[in-house]
Amino acid sequence: MNSQQTIRLAVIDTDSGFVTVLAKRAEAAGWQLRQATGAVPPQELVAMKLNAVLIDPAVLGDEAWGYLERLCATLPDLGVVVCTGRSTVAQRVRGLRFGIDDWITKPSHPEEAMARVEAVSRRHRRSRGESDNEALSAGELEIRPDQFQAFAAGESLDLTRREFELLHLLAASKSQVLERETIYQRVWGYAMAHGDRSVDVFIRKLRQKLEKHSPRWSYIHTHFGVGYRFDPEPAGIVAEELRAADPEFTDRSQQLHDEVTVSS
Repeated sequence: MNSQQTIRLAVIDTDSGFVTVLAKRAEAAGWQLRQATGAVPPQELVAMKLNAVLIDPAVLGDEAWGYLERLCATLPDLGVVVCTGRSTVAQRVRGLRFGIDDWITKPSHPEEAMARVEAVSRRHRRSRGESDNEALSAGELEIRPDQFQAFAAGESLDLTRREFELLHLLAASKSQVLERETIYQRVWGYAMAHGDRSVDVFIRKLRQKLEKHSPRWSYIHTHFGVGYRFDPEPAGIVAEELRAADPEFTDRSQQLHDEVTVSS
């Protein structure tokens, strides 16, 4: 990792000797390290804008497996490295299968722990880079992450940076319902405060621009009390015209829920 790629790492461990040496080496490498001695709520980890978390599940006791599973499920972009004492093959396999990125057995040299955190962070960065740069086509839209722009019938939607990130997140999620809290964490980068309506405000702005430039299609659908889903569907009279012209339209339109396509 070069000096421009600072790693932000949280360490959840009570092994003071190991953590002290790790912290000194991390500081020398230009890393930002935060230490905790107990479970940190996922929303607080989001607020830290971490690359990875290094955790000894032994410090969490009976809550360890539930916490790890919740962490991997709610923060898929976060690198999770377990560094703990004796464990069984079954435990390691279980953890790796539900989302833990790496598993280190103590005693472990801090340099090895840092190297594994680097590798995990690098894999996550490459994965985000590959998916984030793919162009998406949906309905009349073309979404170009490399240009931070979206086009309808060849015309730019003139989106702000945050509007683009919101649209790209929804479209890349391919018909999944995203909760407001998840959207806020992924786009704004930290946990959503109680009562914050920023997501709804930006969805409204985004819909207005989509309706202006692509009125024949409906893209963003509300799931009341939950969040939003992106599905390109012909709107109103256009859908009626398509049904009249093509008897098979109804069956094929159902497939649009899975047809946010990746273009070269």
